[in-house]
Parts: sequence; C-alpha cells; structure tokens
Amino acid sequence: MSRYFQIGARVLWNPSNNVAELFARTAEVMSALVDKPTGMHDLGQDEYEIDLPVFEAFVDTLARRYLGSSHLVLRSLVEGFLATAIVMVERAEGGLPALTQSHELFPRDIQVGPTGTMPLGDVRRLRDLADDVARAMPR
Repeated sequence: MSRYFQIGARVLWNPSNNVAELFARTAEVMSALVDKPTGMHDLGQDEYEIDLPVFEAFVDTLARRYLGSSHLVLRSLVEGFLATAIVMVERAEGGLPALTQSHELFPRDIQVGPTGTMPLGDVRRLRDLADDVARAMPR
C-alpha cells in the first residue's frame, strides 16, 4: 500500500504508508518549529492534497531556519525532512528563495564549540541531500 502527495491530479510523491505517515507527522512537528501551516491536507483514501503556496512558504521558512542555524543537532533533525520537502516543491515547479539567498544566524539556534560559534547550515549539503533523496522518491 502507498499514499499519494499531490496537487490535483499531479502526483509529487507516492511513498509507502509508513513513510508517508512519518513524513506527515514530521511535517506537523516542523510546522510548530517555524510557526507556519504545512499546506498538506489529508483527504483520506491514501491521499494528501498539497496547497502549493502554503507548502512553499512552510518549506522556505524551514529552509531559512536550517540555513541560519549553527546548531548541528537541530540541523541534523531537520535536514532529512527538509530535503524531501524540497524535492516536492521542485516537482510542483515551485520556488524556494531561501536556497539562493545569504543567511544570518538565527539567535535561538546557536551552538558554541571550542573555537566559538559553529558554522551555519550549508546550502550545498542540503542541495546534495535533496538530489540524493529525489532519486529514491517514486511518483
């Protein structure tokens, strides 16, 4: 069995039930982290409808939080979900300005190491992970 993440009849992703449920539940947690609605609506019957403008805003805000964080643990918890969400936005031909802009340190996500504040999130790392994930995401 599987579930569809779609915009109308356009399928963005068709993962197994367990993976779909994990993604949907993680989206709710990430939504609380960035205080933005996900734009994902469970229609039942194994379908999630994506409201693209709302989903784009959610994913872009999450990307900004990731890229503006120096906290390695926070970024590691966010990046798998975020990479998957990036693929979905790109399959929907949406845009994510956060991936092309510079970022400042988000003051609530600071990690200090022996040499000072740790580096911010890396767009290249996130982009590479999204590219890897895309190859494993059936439509």
